[in-house]
Amino acid sequence: MYLKIIKPFFDRVVSFLALVVLFPVLIIVVLLLSIANHGKVWFVQERPGKNGKLFTVIKFKTMTDDCDSNGILLPDDQRLTTVGKFVRKTSIDEIPQLFNVLLGHMSLVGPRPLLKEYLPLYNSEQKRRHLVKPGITGWAQVNGRNTLSWQQKFAYDAWYVDNVSFALDIKILFLTVIKVFKAEGISSESSLTMEKFRGNG
Repeated sequence: MYLKIIKPFFDRVVSFLALVVLFPVLIIVVLLLSIANHGKVWFVQERPGKNGKLFTVIKFKTMTDDCDSNGILLPDDQRLTTVGKFVRKTSIDEIPQLFNVLLGHMSLVGPRPLLKEYLPLYNSEQKRRHLVKPGITGWAQVNGRNTLSWQQKFAYDAWYVDNVSFALDIKILFLTVIKVFKAEGISSESSLTMEKFRGNG
C-alpha cells in the first residue's frame, strides 16, 4: 500500500510545495547559469526508471560544452564554472528533478537514476535497484554518495528496495538535508564526478 498509494501521493504533494517555495531560487539560478553557460541552462538525458523504462531526467547544467582543438570535451574541472560549482556544492542542480517527481517518473527517495548504458552491465542483484522508482536522493546518497564504490552503492540500493518504508524515507530526507548543508560526498576521491561504471569484471 505504501509504494502504490502513500508514497506517490507524498512525493507529488511535497514536490509541488517545494517548487512553490523554491521558485525564486529557480529563477535566479536560471539567470545566472544562462550567463555562465552561454544560454544553456538545462541538462536533459534519458535515464532508466522503474523496471528499466527510460524517461528524460532534467537538471541544471553546471558545466559548459567547451571543447579542445579536436572537438573533444575538456575535462570536467575545466568546464565547471564558478556558478556551476556553487550549484553542485549546494545540490541546487537536483531541484528541477522535482518536475520528474510530479510527472511520476521519479520519487523523492530511491536509487539514483544512472546512465542507460549501465543496464547490460548489472548482475542480477544490482538489477533489483530498478524494482522501485529512482529518487532524487537515496540510501546510498546519505551513506557516502560519490565517495562510495559502485559495488557499495548498489548494495545500498538493494537494501533500500528490501526495506522501503515511510519511516525510512523520512529518515533519508532528513539526512539529505544535513548532507547538503555539509556539502559531503559530492566528488569522488579522483574526480569531480563519479567515475563511470565499467561492470563487475
